[in-house]
Amino acid sequence: MGANDERAPRRVALAASGDAARRGAGGASGASTIAFSVLLAASALAIIGTLHFVAYVVPTEASMGVVQKIFYFHAPAGYAMYLGATACFIGSAGYLARGTQWWDSLAKAGAQVAVAMGLIVLITGPLWAAKAWGVYWTWDPRLTTSLLSVLIYIAYVVLRAFTGDSEAERKFAAALGVLGAANLPIIHYSVKMWGGNHPTVITGKGGGLGHPDMKLALGFGFLSFTLLSLALLWSRLRVDLASARLAELEQEALEVGIGED
Repeated sequence: MGANDERAPRRVALAASGDAARRGAGGASGASTIAFSVLLAASALAIIGTLHFVAYVVPTEASMGVVQKIFYFHAPAGYAMYLGATACFIGSAGYLARGTQWWDSLAKAGAQVAVAMGLIVLITGPLWAAKAWGVYWTWDPRLTTSLLSVLIYIAYVVLRAFTGDSEAERKFAAALGVLGAANLPIIHYSVKMWGGNHPTVITGKGGGLGHPDMKLALGFGFLSFTLLSLALLWSRLRVDLASARLAELEQEALEVGIGED
């Protein structure tokens, strides 16, 4: 019996398994797409609501003027960065414990969200600081630890993009994802531990929101960035899982000779 004859049953089995997977995933994929679309629409509406409140409803703060309105985006973006970093930590820890693709994809998606939201923090913060402190950047404890955190997740994203995809490289990246989360509580408590000029947005010095509309706008900001970060996380997770599955099917096809014909 020839080699082609030996591969024929495996080809049939691979095709059958692919058809079954597509049929089984069809309904789940449709429901997932609808749920994702709802989440994306909700995040868009929340962002529009935030922009409306900030532009037309919220009063201008007396001492800082219009630049104070950056806080309605800066603080929620910082919170969303925490969400992405937490997802990266959970995915990394899950991969180290279980070693499955889903956890690895979650870690990658979380790191990407953390970078995106962290860059928003690092852009909006200096814009406020230029007005409040007269300089765009100071080595304030919270600013410095926030920068360090963003650099950690940039390193994670670059590592995953430009290195291989072996088990050892995945585990190394997962270890980085776990260690990166250790900086999050340091960011949060840096002002209490080391002092600094960074304001507490809601009630603290230099950034209190006394007017009810200000607090409502900030609430819309947190809602919009939470929904947006979840939508981005879900999107990146789905894309990475689909890419991994495609690579797996291509490898299976090559192994049975389909890719060589």
